[in-house]
Amino acid sequence: MSAFVEASMGFPTAVFTAALVVVVVFWLLVAAGVTESDGFDADTSLSAWGLGGAPATVAVSFMTVLSWFLSLSASVLSSAVALSGTVRFVAGAVALIAVPLLAWRVTRVAVRPFARFFPDEPGPSRQDFIGSVCSIRTGRVDADFGQAEVAARDGSTAVVQVRQYGTDSLSRGSTGLLYAYDDTGEFFWVAPYDAALDPQPHPHRD
Repeated sequence: MSAFVEASMGFPTAVFTAALVVVVVFWLLVAAGVTESDGFDADTSLSAWGLGGAPATVAVSFMTVLSWFLSLSASVLSSAVALSGTVRFVAGAVALIAVPLLAWRVTRVAVRPFARFFPDEPGPSRQDFIGSVCSIRTGRVDADFGQAEVAARDGSTAVVQVRQYGTDSLSRGSTGLLYAYDDTGEFFWVAPYDAALDPQPHPHRD
């Protein structure tokens, strides 16, 4: 056990051990619901390095674990061969460069099968509902209260929070137009909508 700890904390494995700790803590936070597994928007950058087949967090985590394992194996092997201090340091410096490169190449191959499970198309966004016609689902809509039902592009429906600036009559069954989204309050600004007065087509129109 002491040999394992020594190899894990020795050069160059200690560098990858620190990265591995970060990865483990991140996935523990994901398991606890503190953060999300796709919380980092780095997929596009990783695609340029050939790692775009899976979410950035998965690809980076896999590469980190593989780098740590390869570095640990190299450290254990060098200890078994009983290399001199200088030679061991040079070998560690070489491993510090060679191990990430090897892990990167293996990760490139490993993530390719996942491409069909993680398409590049962006997921649905609340911003997609701006300009959509909705149906009011509450008895009133004012500056502090209101809900409406709106259809998404795939045909599914969602109930969203809505508010209005004025005092227009918006009650259950009324048709409204979502024209802006408030990120802080997480609601849409809505205005009365009359198709007869606006012949232009709107997305998701009922």
